[in-house]
Amino acid sequence: MASHLSFLLLLLIFSRLSVAYRVSVRTGGSTTIPCHYVQKYKTHVKYLCKGDNLYSCTPVVPADPPKSIDKSSISDDINQQTITVTMTDLEPEESVQYWCVVEINGGQNVWIERFHLSVTPGTPELYVDQQEVTGVEGGSVIVNCYSSYTGNRKWWCRIGGSGSCVERNSGALDGTSVTLQQTTDVTRRNVLMVTMSGLKTENTGWYMCGVGDLMMPVHITVRQQTTTQSTTTMTSE
Repeated sequence: MASHLSFLLLLLIFSRLSVAYRVSVRTGGSTTIPCHYVQKYKTHVKYLCKGDNLYSCTPVVPADPPKSIDKSSISDDINQQTITVTMTDLEPEESVQYWCVVEINGGQNVWIERFHLSVTPGTPELYVDQQEVTGVEGGSVIVNCYSSYTGNRKWWCRIGGSGSCVERNSGALDGTSVTLQQTTDVTRRNVLMVTMSGLKTENTGWYMCGVGDLMMPVHITVRQQTTTQSTTTMTSE
């Protein structure tokens, strides 16, 4: 228990005081980043800006109302209390630090999340097959996180909601069973295979796959099982 709490504390300190999370993307590729905020900011204006310093960063695109400028778009889901940033056709010169920002009274800014984007012509340092994954209630989903990381520091966390994490090999997350298995694929890249079993509709949301100091957001949608799906499942068993 002590080691688990220490890890979560380290993760919290790292994400808020250090470089938040690093996201690696191939040149010409795209990525989607969620920024979760607390209840009191639901009606505030939010936007994305870039630069090393919050107070001198350059605004990229506002989220109120949802807008798209050039290759970036941002939307605000007040029910999930999450800003979603999508960036496409990325180039190496866009490898900078970005801030999800909330405007508060007096024209002051509060950052709710920051991430450093690394755009590389080669294979990204950490990537997944897809950032949008769909499962059915009672079923399971598998997310493969590919990286060159060889260490043991790996985790799977819920963004927003309970904010719970699973590290090491297995654990429970918001009523689901989660296992983490590290393997190697045919290209000799390390694969962190995350399996979530016993899905519930309330498990729908954003998660974070993390290895070392790299992180990759993944959105999981859990749909209710239809009669056809139930029949098929029972027949196959």
